[in-house]
Amino acid sequence: MMRVWRLLYYARRYWFQALSAVVLAAGVGLLDAFRVLLIGPIFDNVLHPGAATGRASQTPLLGSIGKSWHINLTPQLLVPHFLHIKNDWGVIAFAFVAATLLKGICDYVGTYLANYAGFGMITDMRDDLYEAILRRSVSFFQKHTTGTLLSALINDIERVQYATATVLSDFLQQVFTLIFMVVIVVKLGHMLAWVLPIFALIAAWSIVRIGRDVRRTTRRGQDKLADIQNILHETITGNRIVKAFNMEFWELIRFRQAAKRLFRANLRSVRAQAITSPLMDFIGAVAIALLLWVGRNQIGHGAMQEGTFFAFIVALFKMYDPIRRFGTYYNSFQQAAGASAAIFDFMHDQDEVVEAKHPRLLRGFRDKVELQHVSFCYPEGARDGPPIVLSDIDLTIHRGEVVALVGPSGAGKSTLVSLIPRFFDVTGGRILIDGVDVRQASLSSLRAQIGKVTQETILFNDTVRNNIAYGQPDVPFSRVVEAAKAALAHDFIERMPEGYDTFIGEKGFRLSGGERQRLAIARAILKNAPVLILDEATSALDTESESLVQVALGNLMAGRTVIVIAHRLSTVRRANRIVVLEQGAITAIGTHEELLQTSPTYQKLYRLQFMDIGDSNGNGHPAGLNEPEAPETALTREEKVPGAGTIEPALTGKTRR
Repeated sequence: MMRVWRLLYYARRYWFQALSAVVLAAGVGLLDAFRVLLIGPIFDNVLHPGAATGRASQTPLLGSIGKSWHINLTPQLLVPHFLHIKNDWGVIAFAFVAATLLKGICDYVGTYLANYAGFGMITDMRDDLYEAILRRSVSFFQKHTTGTLLSALINDIERVQYATATVLSDFLQQVFTLIFMVVIVVKLGHMLAWVLPIFALIAAWSIVRIGRDVRRTTRRGQDKLADIQNILHETITGNRIVKAFNMEFWELIRFRQAAKRLFRANLRSVRAQAITSPLMDFIGAVAIALLLWVGRNQIGHGAMQEGTFFAFIVALFKMYDPIRRFGTYYNSFQQAAGASAAIFDFMHDQDEVVEAKHPRLLRGFRDKVELQHVSFCYPEGARDGPPIVLSDIDLTIHRGEVVALVGPSGAGKSTLVSLIPRFFDVTGGRILIDGVDVRQASLSSLRAQIGKVTQETILFNDTVRNNIAYGQPDVPFSRVVEAAKAALAHDFIERMPEGYDTFIGEKGFRLSGGERQRLAIARAILKNAPVLILDEATSALDTESESLVQVALGNLMAGRTVIVIAHRLSTVRRANRIVVLEQGAITAIGTHEELLQTSPTYQKLYRLQFMDIGDSNGNGHPAGLNEPEAPETALTREEKVPGAGTIEPALTGKTRR
């Protein structure tokens, strides 16, 4: 019921359309009942040779209900007086055609308005779900796969849409048809109607029992469909890796196994649903057979006319049709309930990063960024690995300073820079920007102060111009060109077929790695944020591309406060200070020359990753070091295989080039 109320909450904006659809659905049921009531006069008066002329058009079709409620419902009701139709056949024929026409109009308009309200509700729900997902913190996306989120946005919403739009309009009509047909059956059948409550209870119990199984099996089916979408997303976006490793057959097996699991889940759902219609048919057939047997005796004793009994039977069949369909409707609503569970779970999931109730606006960056005794551990289930990632980090970065973070893989460098724009919240200590705790600052103003360029360049399937101006759609084109020139991207953009209006493909796959990186740098230049984070921005590039990107990065870093994670000596040497991270803690801070003398970790990283020809003094040892013991590297060590002999290295030089 809680989910039902949540769904009804979305209907509040469409109350007029929904209410109008209900009224029109009642009109459909009433006019359908009116047509059934015309059957009695047709058989008892119009087609009866001995019937008095003119009585059929004036005889009440329903009479009184109870002792005080009298309904003067005659065939003449739908015949305008100016037509002057007097004979019974003409009146009843006109009334039948008019009722059918009015029913069709009510059916058409009511169906349109019900679908208008239903699709409107679903559109609002889809928008809210997308907004809820979009505003979640980074840890939310680490806990939930892309396939699961896509399944909620597409498949689960589609289930709810089918129930609230397509099924709901038909359900409303059938409900009112059932109500009016019950009135007719009770009024015309008298004692024959005793069978209705008995079979109604049996049918309702069966529908509810089956519906529970349908809801459970539907949720399982949706989960299996999410697994398939996740496999599709991974293999399509990673198609180059799949092909490079000849894994097409393996991925095909994975997909077929997931498809088979979905197949089994769907069969379980079908088994639960398919029993509904046959069961309702059997219950209805037993009820109708009993009523026919009793009605035959009523006619034989003169207690009921043939026309009245025939109208009673038609009303009974008309009443039976909605009851038979209610099982299908209920199953659809249960499917929607199962699908809506994931939707509302995502909508109301508690986020780890929550904006303060009265946040402070950061208006520019003037002084420094401070990390005071910062500790961090990822939420449970967010990722694998050690729970504590950072421990007691104390670091102050002044305006205009370039600070480089170095350390072995897994030391916590990327996590550290992710805490500054509040992609995650610290679990201990605090981070201050100009003396303001980032948890007290508004997220929009905080992130407006920070630009970021990462190794994994994120571009969109849009034009070059829109990718550079991302987040600033109204920026003048001249500023876009200036940013591209500063990022050394203008020349290759001009060589594209449509220049800045060229679409670059999904994730920018139509561009080279260096070109994608320079577009990302141009985007950061255009944002003009005072604090810049460079997360291994050149580590995946070749030498030529790196040289261009390094120049572009130099233009980007000018006049900004920069925090850089790098594995390249040329980038690190630009830093005013270098911070060495190891196992989530700061082990050393200093300049390049200072750390070469004082930090064993930095010396090791320098030898393994930062050494090049220009830094060699001719004997293979780094400049500035008093010939310490050479480290083992991939180019200098003799690789040993356990239980085997020594394998000679492929290259014999002491210096790693």
